[in-house]
Amino acid sequence: MSTSPELLPRLSKLMAERGLCSRREADVWIERGWVKVDGEIVRTLGTKVEPSCVITIAMEARQSQAKLATVILHKPMGYVSGQAEDGHQPASVLFVNENHWVDDPSGRAFSPREHLGLAPAGRLDIDSTGLLILTQDGRIARALIGENSQVEKEYLVRVEGQLQEGGLQRLRHGLSLDGKALKPAIVRWQNEDQLSFVLREGRKRQIRRMCEMVGLEVVGLKRVRIGPVLLGALPLGQWRYLSEQETFAAPKPSSGLDLKTHEAGKDVGQRRSLSAQRSGKR
Repeated sequence: MSTSPELLPRLSKLMAERGLCSRREADVWIERGWVKVDGEIVRTLGTKVEPSCVITIAMEARQSQAKLATVILHKPMGYVSGQAEDGHQPASVLFVNENHWVDDPSGRAFSPREHLGLAPAGRLDIDSTGLLILTQDGRIARALIGENSQVEKEYLVRVEGQLQEGGLQRLRHGLSLDGKALKPAIVRWQNEDQLSFVLREGRKRQIRRMCEMVGLEVVGLKRVRIGPVLLGALPLGQWRYLSEQETFAAPKPSSGLDLKTHEAGKDVGQRRSLSAQRSGKR
């Protein structure tokens, strides 16, 4: 039994949902005749299709997609993630050849044309440092900031103050912001004054506000990982390209109590033995 025509999805929307490309890319590909549905080329924008249809993408589209740039930037304090505001420059101004990390493993050469359509996939506060993703690729933007994104983001957070009794467990699960409950988080002590947060959401100034609720003040915040992609040794203020081997695919959900699984894949400078972790009482 076929779906009622008015309920059928647009081809571009279905392509985006399947992770083939962004809707904007889909429209371009359709107009260029690079998309087949059940073996037939579709050139009309807004075409509706059966949800179960077979979509085939031409090699020209794949080659065009491969040229899209995704940049890993080590954002310093004082830069905003998006558009310039209150006299502060956007982090994208650092995307120039002079700041290209000499040890970039991608082997890709910088092109000024890559500024076109390059946008941050997520935010990082002006007072925070660390890993920021800039991309031209709608698939990556969707994976990182889409409504159903499950990609983990890890932060190292220096704090001051006295943690309230039961505060660590509340940080892991039990807090709300702006009337909406926060998703479970993985939170543990790294050392005497530093916590590690692993989140699957990115509410505005989330970690700073969470810490305030349990008696702590954030005095330093650095994002060190997004999915399996690490900040690693990338110097402050410099950038590199995402390599062909790296992906932002979401990992399988893990328990907030299974801390050992979140030690895997970190660089040596970030590792701590479980015996060095602090309990909720300070």
